[in-house]
Amino acid sequence: MRATGSSGDVSTNGFYEEPCKTQAVNSEPVIQVAGLSKAYTIWSSPSARLHGPLLGQLGQMPFLPARMRRVCSRLSHKSFHNFYALRDVSFEVQRGESVGIIGLNGSGKSTLLQIVAGTLQPTEGSVRVNGRVAALLELGSGFNHEFTGRENVYLYAAILGWRPQEVEERFQQVVEFAEIGEFMDQPVKTYSSGMQVRLAYSVATAAVPDILIVDEALSVGDVYFQHKCFAQIRRFREQGTTLLFVSHDPGAVKTLCDRALLLDAGAVIRDGSPDAVLDYYNAIIARNAADQEVRQGETADGRRVTRSGNDRATIKTVELLQHDHSVRAVNVGASATLRVQAVTREQLPHLSVGFVIRDRLGNDIFGINTCQLRQSLSPEPERPFNVDFYLPSIGLGPGHYSVTVALHTRETHIEDNFDWWDQALVFQIVPGKHAPFNGVCQLAVEVQSDALVKLTGQTSRPIE
Repeated sequence: MRATGSSGDVSTNGFYEEPCKTQAVNSEPVIQVAGLSKAYTIWSSPSARLHGPLLGQLGQMPFLPARMRRVCSRLSHKSFHNFYALRDVSFEVQRGESVGIIGLNGSGKSTLLQIVAGTLQPTEGSVRVNGRVAALLELGSGFNHEFTGRENVYLYAAILGWRPQEVEERFQQVVEFAEIGEFMDQPVKTYSSGMQVRLAYSVATAAVPDILIVDEALSVGDVYFQHKCFAQIRRFREQGTTLLFVSHDPGAVKTLCDRALLLDAGAVIRDGSPDAVLDYYNAIIARNAADQEVRQGETADGRRVTRSGNDRATIKTVELLQHDHSVRAVNVGASATLRVQAVTREQLPHLSVGFVIRDRLGNDIFGINTCQLRQSLSPEPERPFNVDFYLPSIGLGPGHYSVTVALHTRETHIEDNFDWWDQALVFQIVPGKHAPFNGVCQLAVEVQSDALVKLTGQTSRPIE
């Protein structure tokens, strides 16, 4: 974990609540990444580390015969190859914007953040950062493990460029936020990984940064501290802090970020809204298990949707029905049936049909499939079949929702994904006869109180 602080231009070469959106995103870019590439040398063997550079030097000696120089150069090039962790990455982040960076392990996310934070030099391209940066990267980076927590606060603060007076003014704030008690005067080498995160995060964010960079570090801490940090990050965003956030948690990305970048093999392959980018990311995860096709298309009403799968089974239609009529608006608490029509190309054992309901921000509200419901399906190949999910009471709050539908084996689509259709259906929940409520779901509530009986002369009844 590392934090860096700077003012002015710096140039180098080479949680679950309603999302906190900044009041306005300034058009001035604070991070500019242009043509960024990072290559690492991979040697063919341990001995190649020694003879490879030596052969390369001999290949440049003018006094050697030309043929010998060519042989030395050829042997030198065979002793290694370059691995590109990043390749020609370009993007901009505006002041006050919150950008999530997602991708599979090894896609280049951490390398990108290290270069932006200034702790790693690129091979090609440039990064320009304008503002004070607080970066939480590798766990424990910047700490001397022989020093106590108190001593490391002063050391870390000095790395950040704090003056001694600033350290004294903010020390108690760091102690209170970290909440590690008497361990503040114990060597850091006795700390758990979670305690190191607490201390490093507390120092790095003791002053409101212009740019906050977080690379999965908070996932090490306990749930209580994660909630505390996410609440602080939301406060920072309200004050105009720019956020660059790497996480494998889709909920955190959707909640905290205005925009998402998807990295694959060191290249940016998607840049857009978190909802759309995460849909495509899910398709890539499913494709990893087999050679599947990911299809990105545009629907008639302009929605971006993602289809993925190996086509051994295909979803034909998705409908929301009331009294056998297709509907797009349903009252709060009303009943409805979600009908999925599909067809298989062959006999498929353990076939499962499932759906996920998401809110307008793309957050998962509810999902289930026939396997989880302990229902077995064995449709006849090449013959369309229907699966009806009856919902006796849709207890969702008013608003717009989408339905994602999938055909796969057993409980998840990871093992064998036949067809995954994001935003296959969009519908609206409108107020009905039930009592109004706040939030995205309706729960049965009963109020009991002696005071209520005395005042009204009647007891309350559950909201139906």
